[in-house]
Amino acid sequence: MDRSRMLIRSAIAGLIAAAAVHPAVAQDKGGERQKCYGIAKAGQNDCGTAKHSCAGLSKRDNDATDWKYVDKGTCGKAGGATTPGGKRGK
Repeated sequence: MDRSRMLIRSAIAGLIAAAAVHPAVAQDKGGERQKCYGIAKAGQNDCGTAKHSCAGLSKRDNDATDWKYVDKGTCGKAGGATTPGGKRGK
């Protein structure tokens, strides 16, 4: 098989693989979401804070400055707060 045919087949295989992965990555969150502070476990926060720059970098469980997205109205039930370091629900 010549090089150009191999290159074309590899490119097509890459496109098929990328298309197969795309639906697994694109998830519909559905409904309204809100930030909930103080409920993220270490390494499971959704975004950066003043302490670190990105998701997944929290060092402690339930840090009051780290947050996760939750369905609107459920943060207090989860024991979190809607503001950083704010009053936590029960």
